[in-house]
Amino acid sequence: MHTPKFQRVLVKLSGESLAAGQIGQVSAERLDFLAQEIEGVVQCQVQVAIVIGGGNIWRGEQAIARGMDAAQSHYMGMLATIINALAMQDALERRGVYTRAMTAIKMDEVAEPYIRRRAIRHLEKGRVIILAAGTGNPYFTTDSAAALRSAEIGAEVILMAKNGVDGVYTADPRQDPTASRLDRLTFQDALQRGLTVMDSTALTFCKDNNIPIIVFNPLEAGTIARIVRGEKLGTLVSNAEG
Repeated sequence: MHTPKFQRVLVKLSGESLAAGQIGQVSAERLDFLAQEIEGVVQCQVQVAIVIGGGNIWRGEQAIARGMDAAQSHYMGMLATIINALAMQDALERRGVYTRAMTAIKMDEVAEPYIRRRAIRHLEKGRVIILAAGTGNPYFTTDSAAALRSAEIGAEVILMAKNGVDGVYTADPRQDPTASRLDRLTFQDALQRGLTVMDSTALTFCKDNNIPIIVFNPLEAGTIARIVRGEKLGTLVSNAEG
């Protein structure tokens, strides 16, 4: 087995990646597929943390646009991420992968509270950790949670799953047929050009803390394991030029 390029990674999955087009639901087939992909990374002897969004269950921006209090809507979104985290935990454990769900909102009967040292210890013991409820604060996205937790646990890279695209493009390839995929770019370029990597707050955090991001398509089988083994897939976003 090849020595992996990374020893500790954080995988950011959107809630939509669990839905397979089934709004308000978690697709059992998609869940099993993603669990198998994560299992493949664990088999590479790589420590894995996961942050999952909740957009398949709750779309906070739409509720806010209809007049809901923003903080209330954000807290509902955090609860949606916990549902997804528990679903992913079950799918992984059915495959024999030791897993711990940890939440930024205290919910002792459901999952462990997120404590940085405990999370790192779980990783050192080979357990996958699923970090739910975002940062535990309204007004911050799960992108920001992924950036923050990566810094806290010492992840070497954020593997940013994007539905339907295999990297960062000069424009939305689903709307602009002339859009081209970028193999790599700097954080500064991404921010200046407004490219869709993650929200600007999270992207700036990664820039300031030198946390590289690899944007990839999670629906291509084996992609995550190939990335951690060092294959150049997707788009690398970092502070390095060229």
